[in-house]
Formats: sequence, C-alpha cells, structure tokens
Amino acid sequence: MRADLIKARIRTNLATGTLKLMANKSWLRSIALKIAVDRTRKSLKDYEMTEGSKSEYLAAVEAQYVINLMNLGIRNLDRGFISKEYLKKVAETLGRGIWGESSRSQQAAQKYREKYGINPPGLCVISPTQKCNLNCLGCYASSNARTVASLPYDLVARLVREMRDICGVSFIVISGGEPFLWKDGHKGLLTLAEEFNDMFFHVYTNGTLLDETTCQKILELGNLTPAISVEGYESETDHRRGKGMFQKILHSLDNLKKYGVGFGVSVTATRENLPVLLEDKFYEYWFDEVGATYMWMFHLMPIGRARDTMGLVLSPDDRVKLLAQWEEMLFKRGYFIGDFWNSGAASRGCIAYGRPSGYFYVDWNGNIMPCAFVPYYKDNLYDLYKEGKTIDEALMSDYFKRGRQWQMEYGYLSNPPGNFFAPCSIRDNHKYFREKILTPDLKPEDENARLALEDPQYYEKMVKFDEEIHQATESWWRDRLAKKPEETKQRKEA
Repeated sequence: MRADLIKARIRTNLATGTLKLMANKSWLRSIALKIAVDRTRKSLKDYEMTEGSKSEYLAAVEAQYVINLMNLGIRNLDRGFISKEYLKKVAETLGRGIWGESSRSQQAAQKYREKYGINPPGLCVISPTQKCNLNCLGCYASSNARTVASLPYDLVARLVREMRDICGVSFIVISGGEPFLWKDGHKGLLTLAEEFNDMFFHVYTNGTLLDETTCQKILELGNLTPAISVEGYESETDHRRGKGMFQKILHSLDNLKKYGVGFGVSVTATRENLPVLLEDKFYEYWFDEVGATYMWMFHLMPIGRARDTMGLVLSPDDRVKLLAQWEEMLFKRGYFIGDFWNSGAASRGCIAYGRPSGYFYVDWNGNIMPCAFVPYYKDNLYDLYKEGKTIDEALMSDYFKRGRQWQMEYGYLSNPPGNFFAPCSIRDNHKYFREKILTPDLKPEDENARLALEDPQYYEKMVKFDEEIHQATESWWRDRLAKKPEETKQRKEA
C-alpha cells in the first residue's frame, strides 16, 4: 500500500477514534479534548502565519469556531440531546469521507489541482426544490406552495457524485424551498443521504416536517444535520413565517432531541428582530435552554421577495452592532454563531465562485451560480450534462474566474488581508460586482433578479450601502488586525 494511503488511514483512525472517545464520559475524554483544543489553535495559527494572511486575529477566530463546536457538541451529548449512537455514526461517516481514506477524496482533489492549478471548492449548496409549505416575508428564494420547480433525483445524485469524485468534496449543503418536500417518485432527501453514506449533509429547513419517523431515519443514517429556521422567539418567528410556526418548530426540536440528532438553528437578521439579536439572552435561550449546537445567521438580502422590503435590511450601523455581538458571543460565551457577513474573518472573506475551500450554488432549475445570494448565472446543469460536460467545467467559466480574481485582489490570502467585515461581492461591493464581475451574457435567475438590474434606485441604494459599510467597519478591521486575540477577548471588561 502507498505511504500516503497508510498515513491517511492512520489519520482517519485517530480522528474517528477521538470522536468515539468523546462520546463516553471518562478521564480520557478530558485529555482528548484538551489535546484537540491545543492542536486546533496551533495548527490554524501555523497555517495563517505561513500560508495565510499572517493575522493572529484570523487564526484566533478560526480556532474558536472549531473549539466552540466541539464544546457545544459534548455538552449536548452529556445533556442527552445528542446520542452516542448518532455521534458514532457521524464519526464513521467522517472516516469514510471527509477525513477520508484519501483514495478518493484526496486523490480527486490532487487531480483537480493538477488540471486547473487551484484547489477545488470545499462544498456545494443545492436547492433541489423551490416548493415550500410556508410563505415567509422577504424570502430570498421567493418560495411558496405554488412554486413547483424541482430537480429530478438522478440529476442531483449525479452532481453529488461529481462533487465527490471530481472535486474530492465530502460535504453537501441542501437548501430550498423546503428540502423535506423534495420528492421524485419515492426518492428524496433521505434517499440521497442513504445513497451517499460517505458524505455529510447539512440541511436548511423550516422544521415543520421533522416528525418522529423522519428523525429516527436521520439517526439511522448518521450523516445529516438540520438547521431549523427561526427569527427570534415566538412573536418574531410567527410574524415572518406564519402563526403557530414557532410551536411547530419546538415540537420538531423535541423530536430531534428524543432521537439524539444534533441540530442547529438559522436566523435571518432584519431591522425588526435586531433588538432581540443584540441581547445575550437570545443566544442563551437557543444554546443553553433549547440545545442548539450551532447557529447560522443570514442578513436579509434585497433579492427575491426581499427586493421590495429594503426597509427591513440592516443598516451599516446595525451591522456594526451585530458584529460586536457576534464577536462577544464567539470569544466570551463560547457559542458557535456563523454570521455570513460579519464572520468573514473565519473564512478569509467571500467563499463563493467555487473558491478553493469555498462553494457554489445550484438552484431548482439547475442554474449554476456563485452563491445563493448572487442570482445570476451562465451555465445550467441540464445543458452542461447534455453537452457531455462535468461540473468542474462550469467552475472554470469566465464568470467564476472573475469572481475568484476579485477575491484574490480583495485580500483572500494577502498580508494584510482585505476588510473581511465587508466581505460580500454583491452586498458589500456592489459597484465592483456590477462593473467587473457581472457581464451582459449572464442571465438573471428570476424576474426579481432581472428587475434589480434594471432599477436605477436599487443600484443607487446598494452602492450607497457599500460606501457606508466600508466606512463603518474599516477602523474595526484595522483595530482587530493590530491587536492580539487576548486583547479582543477582554474588550467588554475594558
């Protein structure tokens, strides 16, 4: 057997063995956790200082995410919210895929590097259906029960297979619409997870369809975690998602905890729920009381139905307030909160356009886009496959290359790095996006995306926001780059 395969097998056994060890209370678990924490801090700092942006702040943020996720997972394991069976199955999945026997994932990534001169993306987000049983205010996907566009199962399975075999990807994100509504005959989301049992699936869902039968199946599969959409507490969630939805969500969370399936929550930040999101007790409720292991936060984006709800979009000053709250919760409270605009330091900026270790997005019509929030495309999955091509060829389009070029110019691996508190190409750098990335040959995903291009007031508002968000965050960013991580952690006491 080749030496690299032997090393990969050793790494896999060590990693999965550590996860299984953490599933059992013992003095050995404490030692294993301490070793994992120390190695996480050291390895990420070493990477940042050698191959990254030479920023101690970036290294500290990246490490804190991993550490918080480990600690929250173990705490929920001890509380009985995550079962030993689920954790051990997750370990086995990671062993087969993400940490890999290298024979497939690492070799595929190596071939990709040799062919294209860059590393492959780390994941793909797929929305297999636009259909949804809710009709949420400002939905980026413009979804409801009448939107029926969906991808056939075999098309999605082919894409997932190519991501694994061509890009070496072992992590797939499923969004929507409502993913648990996606059906093609008797096949659907759980069929996909069962077929690709060496891959891990992260699913954004409204949570209303997670009955006991579904939760039991997720436990048996052991390679899927749901992120449930909430807006705050009951009043905020029911206001945006419909009366009675909050109680349905809590019932679904009880089902997940009954079967020991690890879960998170997903929050859309707007001007309406911002006061709630700036309170510590909101995070205490979801992490300490309800038992979430992670939280994702999306700022309401002015696309989809939200194009007509600009008044709900966070202002630059709102962004900075939420940025301070995110940093406090990450470093001082130990919560895992991924804010996709304020947490750019965790990913070294924008991760779209099929960036190395980043991602791209495929919607319910097969349109291949840089991001779920960049609703313009050049290639379509149906057409790509009809022409006998594979997904990697779409990732090499001029469109995606222009996006990756902007990421490099913005400071993806620069020293010093660009302002990762304003990392988004379409939201925080709209003028550049329209002038240098978007070209006339690109097609809008839907009518709302088309109207946005033709509306001069929309453009003016977006550019004005860009200028203000950079002004509001530049000093914050320079301050973080100049300080040691310990100084950042002590900010509140000071």
